[in-house]
Amino acid sequence: MTKAYKMLFMSTLMTSTMISISSYSWLGMWLGLEINLLSIIPLMHNQKNMLSAESSIKYFITQAVASTVILMSIILMMNKTSMTSNSVLQSSFMLMMNSSLLTKMGMAPFHFWFPEVMEGLNWMNCLLILTWQKIAPMVLLMYNMKFTMFMTMIIISAMIISGIMGVNQISLRKIMAYSSINHMGWMISTMMVMKTIWFYYFIIYTLISINVVMILNFKKIFSLNQLFQSMNSDIMTKMFFILNFLSLSGIPPFLGFMPKWLTVQILVQNNMIMLPTIMIVMTLITIFMYMRIALSTLLMNVNEINWNPKFNVIGFKSFYMATMNFLTITSLILVTILFNSL
Repeated sequence: MTKAYKMLFMSTLMTSTMISISSYSWLGMWLGLEINLLSIIPLMHNQKNMLSAESSIKYFITQAVASTVILMSIILMMNKTSMTSNSVLQSSFMLMMNSSLLTKMGMAPFHFWFPEVMEGLNWMNCLLILTWQKIAPMVLLMYNMKFTMFMTMIIISAMIISGIMGVNQISLRKIMAYSSINHMGWMISTMMVMKTIWFYYFIIYTLISINVVMILNFKKIFSLNQLFQSMNSDIMTKMFFILNFLSLSGIPPFLGFMPKWLTVQILVQNNMIMLPTIMIVMTLITIFMYMRIALSTLLMNVNEINWNPKFNVIGFKSFYMATMNFLTITSLILVTILFNSL
């Protein structure tokens, strides 16, 4: 049963994000971020998980420091003295604020806290941090997207770090964290040229993440060993997981390919040839990580039972989850047919 205080804090979490992204002033934006931080800390608390307290403290300290830097940069930008009115200094203050927003969303190279915090949380809290908690910092960064060279370096560092660090992990929560860093790099590149594609990318990433996390949460899987063992007894869950995981990697013919396709297209149209080239090459390391997990899950058949036509629908006993998985896997075909017909 859902506790009443969790429902309260969940509603304030949602409201605070809306306050932050719809604010008319920088101070209102900062206020929304602070309410957001104070709302998610109680949601992280879990008596059954000893590591949740540690993750909450790590998350709180990092976010509080980032919020402090944001407030300080706002005050310095608003302070119209002869010293701070200098355009170079104003740009430095903006750069400070952008770096703090990148820290808040766990973007490389300010990602030091993100995998560690994810490791101590349950899957539902992980899903919250992977999806909803990214909205406010990303939208605020979108309002302030002026430093093209700085953002380009951030994107490239995200691709490199997520690929190299992700390959070495056995914890699925850390793998999802590094995957999120990679996708955030793609999202920030879309912000530089067209905000609409960022919205599409975020929605599709959220849908696929929900599917993957729901399966892992249902099976109580947290590491690769558990993944290989528990998937053997349920063939439909295994197939849905593999297909969603490949969709998350962004390879055709899955839905996850569509936002990357649109991103590369719009960047090339804006004469940014080098950036998408580097992004595609660096993302291949991350795709290798996804493929290795998907193929290992598919080929591990030590305890696998014979095919039984009377299987339960992916073990969820829920037609909704099976339908959602099927639609998100096949959506690229449906979207392509729709666009061609239009």
